[in-house]
Amino acid sequence: MKDQYESALGSRYASKEMLYIFSPDKKFTTWRKLWVALAEAEKELGLPISDAQLDELKSHIEDINYEIAQEFEKKVRHDVMAHVHAYGEQCPNARAIIHLGATSCYVGDNTDIILMREGLLLIRKRLVRVINSLSAFANEYKSMPTLGFTHFQPAQLVTVGKRATLWIQELLLDLEEIDFVISGLKLLGCKGTTGTQASFLSLFDGDHDKVKSLDDKIAEKMGFQEVYPVSGQTYSRKVDSRVLNVLSAVAQSAHKFSNDIRLLQHLKEVEEPFEKSQIGSSAMAYKRNPMRSERIASLARYIMVDALNPAITASTQWFERTLDDSANKRISIPEAFLALDAILIIYQNIAENLVVYPNIIRKRIMEELPFMATENIMMKAASLGGDRQDLHERIRVHSMNAGLAVKRDGLKNDLLERIASDSAFALDAGTLSDLLDPSLYIGRCPEQVDQFLQEHVRPVLDKYQSELGDDNPDLKV
Repeated sequence: MKDQYESALGSRYASKEMLYIFSPDKKFTTWRKLWVALAEAEKELGLPISDAQLDELKSHIEDINYEIAQEFEKKVRHDVMAHVHAYGEQCPNARAIIHLGATSCYVGDNTDIILMREGLLLIRKRLVRVINSLSAFANEYKSMPTLGFTHFQPAQLVTVGKRATLWIQELLLDLEEIDFVISGLKLLGCKGTTGTQASFLSLFDGDHDKVKSLDDKIAEKMGFQEVYPVSGQTYSRKVDSRVLNVLSAVAQSAHKFSNDIRLLQHLKEVEEPFEKSQIGSSAMAYKRNPMRSERIASLARYIMVDALNPAITASTQWFERTLDDSANKRISIPEAFLALDAILIIYQNIAENLVVYPNIIRKRIMEELPFMATENIMMKAASLGGDRQDLHERIRVHSMNAGLAVKRDGLKNDLLERIASDSAFALDAGTLSDLLDPSLYIGRCPEQVDQFLQEHVRPVLDKYQSELGDDNPDLKV
């Protein structure tokens, strides 16, 4: 029996990789790595810390004694100090130098930055794979005409592949933003209780160069090139807002894709994958609901709203530090990453398994194409000696009458028959049929797809070739 609430993001949606990034093990081992980095840097800059103490700290990075930490937290009501004491019990010789000169945000904030960077790297990998799958789809269907829609009303023809390039282009914009955010992430470093580094200045007897060097050494040890040059006790909470904004941007693109797929599935033109034993409805056994696309939309909506959390938090911080960010951060940031991780897993599954129904697509084209071909028909008739202005009026009348017959009476579109029987056009049924080849009405779609994939997508896929492995996670549900 499961008698406690568990997050659906963990039990149903997100991958093991993303769950680990925001797990207690990852968090607290990172805390310990930061304490080791601090002690190493302090030793290198002349503080009396021994190699034996460092070795002792390193030997207990992974074996977190959670029970002891929980007991200390009950007493001291402070999570960082509870883990300082728990680490100290495992490392009695190094106990005195753990967390030396630091404040809680040294481990808390630096860890948050590290975890967000790792989360963004995983998101980037998933995003590149979706782009790759959609690109293969766009290339395969670059020349297949399909009815275009504006306002979800029939418009000029496009191609199935050209439409896919619109989805890809939005993801490329998101990828640029992710790269920008990743490149801009810096470590907090060791700034002290109000960001002045006063405690470290005291430790190093007023040596400003050593205090600055301490920041740089810790950043290097933790895999960062820079630290934020100034801070209060925390890094600016605008960093969290920037990170969730880019997650929201990806969610927006995924939501748009899911909307298009849901509409196309309603039209029976393109479908998301549907498993052999999958049930679409508990009541209506025939149904093939677009449940994966609907799940993308649902989770994307959550992320877009969740992105308001760090925005509000950033705007309401007081001076050098308030603690009204902490509880919110613990929930809003990890869950946004988990939700987007789930979205991109689903997106990938759909993108590489889309089902296209060419006969339905052509049938719908041919229901509307006579209207769209009227300009070509008029030009052909004019070239045979017809009066362009007279032909325009005749086509207008025939089109209105044919449209009315379709919508009011439920009849088939007989516009071509009306034109063929009008002697002013001097066009027989065969000539009119030739003018209804859908490939005549797709403009430069195939060429646009080729150019887009070659000039804009291929360089990205080449750049991230190492991300295109075969270890895609399975859908949980």
